[in-house]
Amino acid sequence: VKSLPYPFMLTARAENFCHGRPDLKDTIHRLQAFQEAGADVLYAPGLNNLKDIATLVREVDLPVNVVMGLSGADFSVQDLSDVGVKRISLGSSMHRAALGALLNAAHEIVNEGTFSFSRNAMTFDQLDSIFESPDDVPC
Repeated sequence: VKSLPYPFMLTARAENFCHGRPDLKDTIHRLQAFQEAGADVLYAPGLNNLKDIATLVREVDLPVNVVMGLSGADFSVQDLSDVGVKRISLGSSMHRAALGALLNAAHEIVNEGTFSFSRNAMTFDQLDSIFESPDDVPC
């Protein structure tokens, strides 16, 4: 499995919970098989119960990844760290949050005729600080 001429990380996924099979025992069994086959990180997207996540972490010997930003799972980084999670993914949640803000602003303009959404917008100074480079020289 690790015969490629460059380093890589193999993340093995058991997607039972994403496909209507919320069987924790089977999910753990699948991840243990991936562990034995040479995976580096184990991932069971869709788990939304901290107790189940803690059980999964205890039942495997590799780092466990959890995806946040899906509905039904609302844990802090500290909550996940406390039960032994080593890696947190965001999936498409940041993208969906940005698009949600855009649509909410558009709906406000169309439906209310107001622009209060802009109170939460980043300032130009904030944007500039993100994109500026110390090597930038004015033209």
